Amino acid sequence: MQRVTRKLIPFAYLSPTLVLLAVLSLIPIVTVFYYSLMNNVIMEKNPVVVGIANYIDILTDKVFQQAFLNTMYFTVMSVIFHLILGLGFALMLNSKLLGSTSKAIFRVIYVLPWVFTAAVIAVLWRLLLNPNGVINYILITLNLANGPIEWLSSKQLALNTVTFINIWSGYPFYMVSLLAGLQGIPSELYEAGTIDGANGRQLFRYITLPQLRPIIVSLAMLDFIWTIHQFTLIWMTTGGGPIHVTEVLSTYTYKQAFTSYAFSHASASAFIILAICAIVALFYVRQQRASDE
Repeated sequence: MQRVTRKLIPFAYLSPTLVLLAVLSLIPIVTVFYYSLMNNVIMEKNPVVVGIANYIDILTDKVFQQAFLNTMYFTVMSVIFHLILGLGFALMLNSKLLGSTSKAIFRVIYVLPWVFTAAVIAVLWRLLLNPNGVINYILITLNLANGPIEWLSSKQLALNTVTFINIWSGYPFYMVSLLAGLQGIPSELYEAGTIDGANGRQLFRYITLPQLRPIIVSLAMLDFIWTIHQFTLIWMTTGGGPIHVTEVLSTYTYKQAFTSYAFSHASASAFIILAICAIVALFYVRQQRASDE
């Protein structure tokens, strides 16, 4: 009896957290999955189970397919350039070529995008990229453009524009994390490499990158999960337009629920997003366990 009691004591301490997680996470997930198996819930007084019919409708919807491709492009490009910019700025701030004052100034400048919320960033860039905004004024003044450019309204430019905005707003997270990782690499490794005749490129390839690999993998997986359900930035800049050019899974799901009132289809779409994130999260957990071992 005492052994059983001892085993239950940790769960008793964890019970408030477990109840909170169940209420805030588990129950909503189960409810959304249940809704996704019904015909239009909320709008129907007596909804019936239709199985995977909603998933078939969603997966065969051309708008959903375009939103999925847009989401993958938006997410993958964001993760790649977050890493490139974050690592580049982290290496610069960790360089001995800069003095302490210069590093402090650059840290403040480079971390600024991380200070603003997504809503503020969206409004800021909408003003900057307005046809009569600062960006177009500079381009026209320098004779780099013949006239105002519709950055957020052009079918050719809109997706790349919102992707650029997301890259600009997200790289400081990588920069700060990788800078901490760089400062944690023992200097003895570089000294040993230098004695062995390694140049700067070889030191970066064989010492810096392997030492940063666990951090890079963790950052990339977390960033993928965060970016794949980005909503605020897209919604407040383009709203998924023009003509679904910037439609992503989050805006598609929102429109299904609160524009078309197809709550079952919205639930199916939301559960697909959850499944994608869960797969990436599984790899993240495995990576964390491997790094701990």
